[in-house]
Amino acid sequence: MTTNPVNPADTTRPAAPCAPLRATAPPDRTFGMRFTSTPRGARLARRLAAVRLDAWGIPYGTDPHDALVLIVAELTANAVRHGHVPGRDFHLRLHAAPDGRTVRVEVTDTRTEQHPRRPALPEGGAGAEETGRGLLLVSQLATRWDWHPRPDGPGKTVWAECAFPVPPHR
Repeated sequence: MTTNPVNPADTTRPAAPCAPLRATAPPDRTFGMRFTSTPRGARLARRLAAVRLDAWGIPYGTDPHDALVLIVAELTANAVRHGHVPGRDFHLRLHAAPDGRTVRVEVTDTRTEQHPRRPALPEGGAGAEETGRGLLLVSQLATRWDWHPRPDGPGKTVWAECAFPVPPHR
């Protein structure tokens, strides 16, 4: 009885142990989701953004985390209050640059006729108004912010970017 030699071209088993794969690019740090255009949707967007930022290394209780969550809260509240169209949702998108120094927040709604206006500082200190200071907060917390028409349908996207001198890690 003869034995067959092992076929060197046998592809059913590896010839040597596999080396671990190394990531050549940093992981994608983008989060996007649609939310109902209600106060409950805005709260959920804020909470999920806070969790995602913490997972990306921008921990709870730090100034960058708090600033970004406040920006998300203001932009999503504005989308609900000023950008609401019955039966249509708003979209939140977060993106952190690979180096972790810049985070961009985008909130898209479907209302076309109302556009954000540049806020002015109230004369003589704090104003007596209960509302209308959301974009003023965003303009003070963000490195830059603006808006543009929604490219794929009716509406607009309001965005804000925060740049940090060093990555906000623990």
